[in-house]
Amino acid sequence: MATLSIDPRVSGRTADFVATDHRMLIDGRFVAAASGKTFPVYNPATGDVITHVPEAEAEDVNRAVEAARRAFDEGPWPRMSPSERGRIMWRIADLIEEHLEEFAELESLDNGKPFSIARVADVPLTVDMFRYMGGWATKITGKTLALSAGQNFHSYTLREPIGVVAQIIPWNFPLLMAAWKLAPAMACGCTIVLKLAEQTPLSGLRLAQIMDEAGLPPGAVNVLTGYGEGAGAPLAAHEMVDKVAFTGSTEVGKLIVHAAAGNLKKVSLELGGKSPAIVFPDADIDHAVKGTASAIFFNHGQCCCAGSRLYIHEKVFDQVVEGVSHVAEGIKLAPGMDPACQMGPLVSDEQYRKVVGYIESGIHEGAKVAAGGPVSGHERGYFVRPTVLTGTNPRMKVVQEEIFGPVVCAVPFGDKDIDAIVKRANDTMFGLAASVWTQNLSLAHKVSRGIRAGTVWVNCHNVFDASLPFGGYKQSGWGREMGEEVLNNYLETKAVTVAL
Repeated sequence: MATLSIDPRVSGRTADFVATDHRMLIDGRFVAAASGKTFPVYNPATGDVITHVPEAEAEDVNRAVEAARRAFDEGPWPRMSPSERGRIMWRIADLIEEHLEEFAELESLDNGKPFSIARVADVPLTVDMFRYMGGWATKITGKTLALSAGQNFHSYTLREPIGVVAQIIPWNFPLLMAAWKLAPAMACGCTIVLKLAEQTPLSGLRLAQIMDEAGLPPGAVNVLTGYGEGAGAPLAAHEMVDKVAFTGSTEVGKLIVHAAAGNLKKVSLELGGKSPAIVFPDADIDHAVKGTASAIFFNHGQCCCAGSRLYIHEKVFDQVVEGVSHVAEGIKLAPGMDPACQMGPLVSDEQYRKVVGYIESGIHEGAKVAAGGPVSGHERGYFVRPTVLTGTNPRMKVVQEEIFGPVVCAVPFGDKDIDAIVKRANDTMFGLAASVWTQNLSLAHKVSRGIRAGTVWVNCHNVFDASLPFGGYKQSGWGREMGEEVLNNYLETKAVTVAL
């Protein structure tokens, strides 16, 4: 299939892959959709179509789930020794690392993010995730238990793979989110059907080739491309699926829960956020300005944990707002493959209209624009300027709802509000992350304990590692990604008791 429009700065290898006749991975074979349908993939920097991929529907979902079911019930993957599984996962990591430049180009071209960022963050963190979880494959163990009934029993627990797992990932970190889902489930011995985001399928399709090359048995991992309604919904509801893991919006997460009710499959959800960043007057202001600006503008604000509510003590409010606004105005907007790019376009026209709509809503409700605004100055592509809003109130949509774009609301608080600021930080249906900026160690710990969120960063924001659990309180989700905690998503615990 000929490439319709592609950035000339990408390498020949990447261009060749984009131009291929793309296929999904089902039962160890690369196949078209049963219907023959395809759908377009867009370059968000231009709005042009760059290629087409298969449009999976219910029949394709059935084929993939049945393949995963056979692979789990009869195939080698769950029956391999843990060290064998770990070695294959390390081989996957090695191959991703070998093709680092290509994966970074695919992420930039498909998602819009700067190539320079994908090269040093998205792809290396993906490699780390497969290696870290490959190491966990040999360390999943049960326990021996002493029963209160006495010494005439020998009791122990087994930790066993949960079975067939449906995984649905978002478009903001396409490759990394695939790794967050795949690696722990693979380490546990589950078999998987992974549904890629329709906006950003390319790196996941390339990953499917890498996994096949690494020697993954047929059916152990199946990779689908398609829309939420046509592929995601039947996958989440499928009776042969034992577990569904979803990352995305809270709204869709609720639909996943309803879809899973049919056979009471297990569910884990990593959902939305409206994360507060709280700057106290004793903070290192230069560091706090850079850190809180990065908290909201990293990845174009398209992060579930973006620091989109910036609470600043009134003594330093003007200084911090001026500093963050200066950072915002200095960010270079350009296509992701442009070496000068510091922020690329948003992922899609739909997302562009949503974010611009929020900015306009805030202005209409009385917010003041300290930097940025709804007009990007770009004639093509889905570019939104980094935007700082002041003069907001707690009931405004821009303060309460997840924007998922480079828009921050700066709010002052005073000396009498220091205890109350934790309550204000918690005044949202979300509870994913937060950051606290202070040099007072006692205050940092006190505020961290008071905030109801799955992650609290102190004097930093957006720090991720394969060993750190990540997930949310309240409507930010169920369960945790990464770290030892994520293994609980993909394991069942069996108690065995023997009468002696």
